[in-house]
Amino acid sequence: MTLEFAQRISRIPSYPLADGYDLGSGTAMLASNESSFAPSPAVLDAAARALSGANRYPDPSYSALRRALADRYDIPRERIALGNGSCDILLAAGEALLEPGAEVVYAWPAFSVYPHLAAASGARAIEVALDDRARHDLDAIATEVTVATRLVLVCNPNNPTSTALPLERVEAFLERVPRHVCVILDEAYVEFSLTVGDTYASVELLRRWPNLVLLRTFSKAYGLAGLRVGYALCGSESFRAAVDQVRQPFSLNAAAQAAAVEALRHQEEVERRVAHVVAGRAELIDGLRALGLWTADSDANFIWTHLPEQVVEADVTAGLAARGVLVRAGAALGRQGSLRVTVGTDEENGRFLGALGEILGASP
Repeated sequence: MTLEFAQRISRIPSYPLADGYDLGSGTAMLASNESSFAPSPAVLDAAARALSGANRYPDPSYSALRRALADRYDIPRERIALGNGSCDILLAAGEALLEPGAEVVYAWPAFSVYPHLAAASGARAIEVALDDRARHDLDAIATEVTVATRLVLVCNPNNPTSTALPLERVEAFLERVPRHVCVILDEAYVEFSLTVGDTYASVELLRRWPNLVLLRTFSKAYGLAGLRVGYALCGSESFRAAVDQVRQPFSLNAAAQAAAVEALRHQEEVERRVAHVVAGRAELIDGLRALGLWTADSDANFIWTHLPEQVVEADVTAGLAARGVLVRAGAALGRQGSLRVTVGTDEENGRFLGALGEILGASP
């Protein structure tokens, strides 16, 4: 006799995990949009000091990190949600807002976790195609909002396509969304975006739209992917209270909290690293377009490109892996025949372009 599981388990898709974690330091890890920079010594020291008290539970109210974020963005601490990566907050939002009969609306392709929300809750997912430049079509999304809609997800910059819309477009969209509908503006890559502007720009929208949530992370620009620290800046305290209610306590460990607090003190270093990524991003885009590939205008720390129609995606990713370069295949992200490539070090970027050119040159 086998175990019987809830029906929703069969509905929930598997997250597309990246390969290569056991391949060693010689592999160019360009599949998961991680930072190529290790945390600064001060951040590592802060995490180590926190570990000396690992016999105690972490602060369940995340007071030091909430205070640091509140000071940085000038919003009340009670309107800041924290979690084990931004996915933790996102999944909690689905649990708090969605149920059978409700609807969630999002663009597709977008972040791979979005389909989990409807599948886990029994809500109806409405996926809206991107426009011909791989950007969100906010007009089309707005027309899908109904009385049953509880949640709208807007990934800006969008993962996996790297594209972003200016905030005036987002603001016009918010004008069309009923105030009872929660809008999560997923800004995991906002620090890299020239289109969105600085990281304070969208925070101003919270003052006008209490139904808006800005979802962010320390995993990308701050280089703390291994510690999993996500946060949400909320237009109202009710969202923060709801997601906290449905999650387990102590979801953010002590070392992660300490590292994130320290990382916020080193904005100049973050900006320096972001500038390096932006420069590498431009070189990658130029290199891919020189190979004749359609490549999106990227506002993130990764690139989205389409392979020629006659080329088999799996052959390309296998060929890159054989040459020590790991990228993410488009088939797992919503579009067959594409690649998502993280901006790495200068050496890794050059190795990727050289390997891809070699593979495409040998293709029929």
